[in-house]
Amino acid sequence: MLDFAVFGSLFLTLFVIMDPPGITPIFLALTSGRPAKVQRRMAWQAVAVAFGVIAVFGVLGQQILDYLHVSVPALMIAGGLLLLLIALDLLTGKTDEPTQTKDVNVALVPLGMPLLAGPGAIVSVILAVQHADSVTAQVSVWAAIGAMHVVLWLAMRYSLLIIRVIRDGGVVLVTRLAGMMLSAIAVQQIINGVTQVIRGG
Repeated sequence: MLDFAVFGSLFLTLFVIMDPPGITPIFLALTSGRPAKVQRRMAWQAVAVAFGVIAVFGVLGQQILDYLHVSVPALMIAGGLLLLLIALDLLTGKTDEPTQTKDVNVALVPLGMPLLAGPGAIVSVILAVQHADSVTAQVSVWAAIGAMHVVLWLAMRYSLLIIRVIRDGGVVLVTRLAGMMLSAIAVQQIINGVTQVIRGG
């Protein structure tokens, strides 16, 4: 009941865009200092949020963008700016949030969105759903989306073992490296969005 060409194509595309290995140090940096139970909960919360966002855009994505008069490049630039703010906090060590909301906020933003459910993943899913012209193709698209989120959850869930090995000093180093990576991703996303705006103009 699966079209493996459609499944494989979208799964690989999402794997490259969502980058489970690359998200690991960022997840470790953003969740450091929390109890293991909270970290595990944040892993599935982030994946659940990402899946929910992508599912909504997969079903209603083009209609939502058209209704709000939002272009894909604008979505990319906005996501890039949000990521850049988070990256600056990681680089400067200002990752603390109010106690009442820090667990929820980090799982939702930036982990759930825009890191996992970013503009690239959203656009890829919108296009894949639009091009799936049969029931088998649609099932394959959604199976690929589901499989990708399982991989993301496994990557974050079992990356917590790394914290036990690297201790506090290693966490600080990982935080700074994650900030550098995230800032590079953010700047590239902004550049891509601006480039598309210029080409469209």
